[in-house]
Amino acid sequence: MNTPALRPYLPSDAADLAAIFQASIEDLTSEDYSDSQRAAWAAVADDEDAFAARLAEGLTLIATIEGLPVGFVSLRGTEEIDLLYVLPSAARLGVGTLLCDALEKIATARGGKKLSVDASDTAEPFFLQRGYIPQSRNTRVVAHEWLGNTTMIKELVATGKS
Repeated sequence: MNTPALRPYLPSDAADLAAIFQASIEDLTSEDYSDSQRAAWAAVADDEDAFAARLAEGLTLIATIEGLPVGFVSLRGTEEIDLLYVLPSAARLGVGTLLCDALEKIATARGGKKLSVDASDTAEPFFLQRGYIPQSRNTRVVAHEWLGNTTMIKELVATGKS
């Protein structure tokens, strides 16, 4: 397997990223969310135009392997991770780490002092390992289904210029 590369989001990527979003939810979150919760959550990407608009409103980076998208992350403003999803076949191959490392550097360079994320129960251990600290437990209604997540924050450290 080749090392993942990064590139910016292009509008033509919307369908691929919607498929990654849905596959990730369906395949990687089954231990933490019910079938009906996962179906409601994944349906968020059924409206491709609305999903594309969400991806375009912030900074979205795409991880690719051999030129094909395998994950993505979106930064809203300078201090909020909006979306982080990895194709199930690329899970645990360093794709999420690569995406988060890049996003944290960009957020810091843009003057962000911290990053927050509403982490799913499945993603919470990943963010804990990266130094994010749980702040509050949340529930959100999506298509009549209650979905739990945890707001987590990581303080960013600006690197000095020499």
